[in-house]
Amino acid sequence: MTSSLKGRLQADLNDARRSRDKTRTLVLSMTLSEIRNREIDAGGELDDDGVIQAVTKAIKQRRDAAEQMRAGGREDLATKEEGEAELLAVYLPAGLSEDEVRAIIREIVAGGASAMGPVMGQLMPRLRGRFDGKEANRLVREELAG
Repeated sequence: MTSSLKGRLQADLNDARRSRDKTRTLVLSMTLSEIRNREIDAGGELDDDGVIQAVTKAIKQRRDAAEQMRAGGREDLATKEEGEAELLAVYLPAGLSEDEVRAIIREIVAGGASAMGPVMGQLMPRLRGRFDGKEANRLVREELAG
């Protein structure tokens, strides 16, 4: 069974090709290629969660590249990378606010986890694709310190 998110990506890729949108075509085809590679590694089709992980990784790669481009004085390329990240962001579930993530962290800590590793281990699967991991790490540190 094909994941509904993967089907949506494929349908949007076909639309982008029909409308001759080179940027969307390139970004979506690269993302679908990464999904196919993950499916080959996994030995089967990915569910929506697996597709979300692939899309999240693609967004993170583009944001990291944008930071590097900006550090190298290439604002034009940084803007291009950020535009591609935003194009993919529409495929992720609605994001969580910082307050919502803090509430989840407090819930995990109340459940007995009191060190960074165990808290992050329980937190990240719940945040997948909905909140940045670096920011989550910062929030966990603040909650554990305070």
